[in-house]
Amino acid sequence: MKEKTIGILGGMGPEATLDCFAKIIKNTPAKKDQDHLRVIIDSNPKVPDRPAAISGVGESPIPAMVDGCRCLQRAGADFIIIPCVAAHFFLEAVRRQVALPILSIFDAVTETIVREHPQIRTIGLLAITATIRSDLFQNRLSAGNIETLVPDGRNQARVMAAVADLKKTQPARSRSQMTADLVAAADHLIANGARGIIAGCTEIPLALEQENVPVPYFDALTILARTAILETGLTPIV
Repeated sequence: MKEKTIGILGGMGPEATLDCFAKIIKNTPAKKDQDHLRVIIDSNPKVPDRPAAISGVGESPIPAMVDGCRCLQRAGADFIIIPCVAAHFFLEAVRRQVALPILSIFDAVTETIVREHPQIRTIGLLAITATIRSDLFQNRLSAGNIETLVPDGRNQARVMAAVADLKKTQPARSRSQMTADLVAAADHLIANGARGIIAGCTEIPLALEQENVPVPYFDALTILARTAILETGLTPIV
């Protein structure tokens, strides 16, 4: 059976898109170039700001997202993934205007936790404020019988500062300082009962890894990459 071609609707942000592609490569069982998957990337950082649109104060990103999906379809993609959690706020609206299937990062993460860590019933979510306020991630986790904890104001400010700096090509502080902010927010959630931590923004894994967290850590971007590999017909590396 012919392997499906992955379409990545990217650019939101560019480094997260690059990280997504790298994680597809890293998790693909390949011994030579030809064993890897065909991946088509539309990296468009000009898509209007998703958090602003979610808050009702910015231009809708839906037209640009739809246009990108249609470009991926014309280029030969069989399905699409979006390495931006906030963009999933607009997922259903985009799906209604696009012929190709678009995988949901909310579904991928929740199904992975339920399948691989059924003992976890309380999870900590590190994400931008707009994602948290939308409740979409929390609602999907709740459907999997998982309660979600989110940072308090002080720690949410740390998450937002880290994400903002991770998007900069020349931030004023080091990557280790950004990691320290994210670790502090994760520790706060763990102290309040979280039995696992979700990196619910695709920039967060650029500065936070499993070694930084003493509980199971769910990198939403790695999970999405592995889900995409499964969708092509291959089995990701264990």
